[in-house]
Amino acid sequence: MASGQQERAQAAAITSGRRSSEAEAEVATASPVERVRALFGGHRLSPAQRRIAQFLTDHLTEAAFLSITELAERVGVSQPSVTRFASSLGFSGYPALREALQPIALSAVAGAPGEGEERHRNELQSAIDAEIENLTSLRRSLAAPGRIVDIGRELARSVPLTVVGLRISVSLAEYFAYAARRIHPDVRVVTRGGSVAYDGLLQAREAGGTWVLAFAMPRHAKETLAVVRAARGVGLRVALVTDLALGPLADEADEVFTAGTGSRLVFDSYAAPGVLSAGILQAMADADPERTQARLEKYEHAAEQHDFFLDD
Repeated sequence: MASGQQERAQAAAITSGRRSSEAEAEVATASPVERVRALFGGHRLSPAQRRIAQFLTDHLTEAAFLSITELAERVGVSQPSVTRFASSLGFSGYPALREALQPIALSAVAGAPGEGEERHRNELQSAIDAEIENLTSLRRSLAAPGRIVDIGRELARSVPLTVVGLRISVSLAEYFAYAARRIHPDVRVVTRGGSVAYDGLLQAREAGGTWVLAFAMPRHAKETLAVVRAARGVGLRVALVTDLALGPLADEADEVFTAGTGSRLVFDSYAAPGVLSAGILQAMADADPERTQARLEKYEHAAEQHDFFLDD
C-alpha cells in the first residue's frame, strides 16, 4: 500500500494554474495600532528593538508621551537603545518618533475605528496574523510557479546536491535535506562555515554536483555570504531561499526565492520559508517521478522492515 507521502507525491504535482481574478479588499481606515505597526514595517529590528516596538504598540496612549528616560526604564533597555531604535526607523531621534506617535495615540483615545479589536489581540495572535500575511504574500508570488518548477528540475539533476544553512538557518537546511534524501540519491548538508564549508563544497563539485541550495534567514551572517561566494568560486550555482530580494546575498546567488519571516516575537518564526521549502521539494519530486516513486517505495519497505514508526 502506498504511504501518505507517496500518495501526495503522485497527487500534488505542481501545475501552472491560473492567476486568481479575485480583487483583494483594501482596508479603508487603519486602526491606531495598525498605523503604529506601519512605522515599524519593513525594518529589521534587533530583539531589544522589538521589545521597544511591542511596548509602544501595547501601551500606545501612554508610551507616546513618555520621555526617553521613562520609556527606557519601562521597557528595560538603555537610553542609547531607544535612540538607535528611532534612528533605525528613519527618524532623527526619539523626539521625532514621539512626535509621530502622539497624533496616533490621541486618535486611539478618541476611539478610532478598529481599536477595540486590536486591544483584544494578544502578542501571539498578532504574530500569527503577521505569518498569515507572509503566507498570503508567498501565495501571490507563486501564482505562476514556473521558477519553482525550473529550480526543482535543476536541483533534482544535481548529484550530489548540497544544502547550506548556518546559524539560525540550520533548522531549515536540515529539514530540507532530511526530506530531499527520500527522493534524491545524494544530499549533503553544510552547517558550518570556514574551511569546513569550503571542503564540502569542493568535494561536491568534484563529485559532479552542479547546484547548492542555501538558506539565509535574518540576522544574515557574513559567514553565509562567504559560503555562497565560495560555492560560486568552485563552480557551483546557488539557489537562495531568504527573506530579502535585495542585498549582498541576493547579488551573489543565481536564483533567489523570497519568503517573509515572522518578526513580532523576540525570535523569528518561519511559516512562509517552511512552505516555500516544501514547494521546492515537491518540484524536485515532480522533476523525476519514476525516481521519486522508486525511492519512496524503497524507504517504505525499509521503514516496515525495521519498524521505524508507531501505528498511530
